[in-house]
Amino acid sequence: MSGLNSDLEALSVATAPRWIPSYPENVRWDLPFDPQPIPALLDAAVAEFPDNSAIDFFGSKMSYRELSHKVAQAARGFQLLGVKPGVHVGLYLPNCPHYFISFLGVLRAGGTVVNYSPLDAERTLEHKIEDSETDIMVTLGLQAFYPRMATLLERTRLRHLVVGELTEFCSSATPEQRDLLGPQAAPQLGADCSSFAQLLDNQGDYQAYAIEDPSNCLAVLQYTGGTTGVPKGAMLTHGNVTASCAQLREVLSAAVEPGQERVLAVLPPFHIYALMVNMIFGLRAAAELYLHPRFDVLTVLKEISENRITTFPGVPTMFIGLLSHPATADYDLSSLKMSNSGGAPLPVEVQQQYFNRSGCTLREGWGMTETTTTGTFTPKDAAPRPGSCGVPVPGAHIRILPLDGGETELPVGEKGEVCIKGPNITAGYWRRPDATAEAMTSDGYLRTGDIGYMDADGFVYIVDRTKDMILCSGYNVYPRTIEEAIYEFPGVEEVSVIGVADAYRGQAPKAFIKLKGGTEPFSFETLQAFLASRLGKHERLQSMEIRAELPKTPVGKLSKKELYEEEKQKQAAAVSA
Repeated sequence: MSGLNSDLEALSVATAPRWIPSYPENVRWDLPFDPQPIPALLDAAVAEFPDNSAIDFFGSKMSYRELSHKVAQAARGFQLLGVKPGVHVGLYLPNCPHYFISFLGVLRAGGTVVNYSPLDAERTLEHKIEDSETDIMVTLGLQAFYPRMATLLERTRLRHLVVGELTEFCSSATPEQRDLLGPQAAPQLGADCSSFAQLLDNQGDYQAYAIEDPSNCLAVLQYTGGTTGVPKGAMLTHGNVTASCAQLREVLSAAVEPGQERVLAVLPPFHIYALMVNMIFGLRAAAELYLHPRFDVLTVLKEISENRITTFPGVPTMFIGLLSHPATADYDLSSLKMSNSGGAPLPVEVQQQYFNRSGCTLREGWGMTETTTTGTFTPKDAAPRPGSCGVPVPGAHIRILPLDGGETELPVGEKGEVCIKGPNITAGYWRRPDATAEAMTSDGYLRTGDIGYMDADGFVYIVDRTKDMILCSGYNVYPRTIEEAIYEFPGVEEVSVIGVADAYRGQAPKAFIKLKGGTEPFSFETLQAFLASRLGKHERLQSMEIRAELPKTPVGKLSKKELYEEEKQKQAAAVSA
């Protein structure tokens, strides 16, 4: 019998994923998942820490008990507007208490949340409203928000607006803080437009809906911002979201002290990264969330220093901006114990500089909308592996498959498409069975569109996106490799590399560079000489442009879509000339 047990143990070791030995002792990869309705996460925090501050908004605080009551009021208010299972409610909001209350209130009412970006073009918003079947929209009475939704109320399927006022939850704010998002609008309240105060004007006696199978109950439609085609709505279930939260709790269990963390929430919650890392995970940890509608370096530095912030999730451009600001050295950042970068690859130089300045390790993970933000994590005490985004999160399997669509896993170290499977993976794309089928392998792995490889210890390295790969004279060239080399050049603050048409090479890399303040511009020849020992011949730049600013997405990560479009227009103009 003992021999049989030994054989089984040997078989288990032989078939176990290669990343298991890289896991910290206190983190379980085979974490048992218990799918739950998302509001249950708030209930757990309220049960443990009812009087702790949940939200700090411009100095005005709201306890977990108060937040829970307002969510119940919102749920009742939404139900009076007709929200129930199958009804979709849009949130067109910045980082503010209205978002938290509305998000959880819609779900308590039985509805589905659809997230909208305030920086979307009007035609994109119109597409999302019609495609997602959004009936009700929650927004703010500001010029940057209300007028656009009032227009869309007239010409889309929208039937009702709920309009909040930024000042409703920040009585302690200064006039300067209240004006942060610009001038007020004048909402026309009536039968199809009510105030946020009216939404909450009840006893909170909502009708509770039992969710029998959270893993198959749609909670959020999160639209992807792809560079081609119209946006697609990733269907995230209650089970997807609570599984992602459980993954985050497990990998951060050694660092997070429930009820004691102070999170600086600067990222906009309409993005999946902020929604999960700041809001969902923060609330489940009963943390105090310091909400800021926009990123400002001096405000961030002051907040960290004065309120002893312990956790600061961001994107690379935020950390780059913080490190390059001359006032950073004047502030105490020693309270930080967790900083995470997501949304885009993190330059190694930035990671090293951040640790030198704050004493806090800037961890990098990888994920996407379709993975409910989590995909990989960097083990807390792991030795630095430059360029790696870590190992698969608990419960997730990652395979590297051929770029030609084959399904035979590639050997260790070989580049291919990163494919992932787990309880946090989207149920598919809303009303797009064709896109869902195209994105999935025959055995249920999501094709992420990211190019990468896995080493022998299970650490994943994302090289680039499939659509960003540059084909130069028959060789695959990966922009991130070039970008990392350019970041080493003194004075470079941000860089984006894209492929442009080249008569000889087919495509060639072009760099767009933003310099740090006070840095003198340099010549292309100077940069070429610097890169000569850092890049292969096939990776040599064709050209560069130094710009005051580089295009960014709504959450602040560098965007190449605009640069590709500019180059496309230049080429078309040259052909017609």
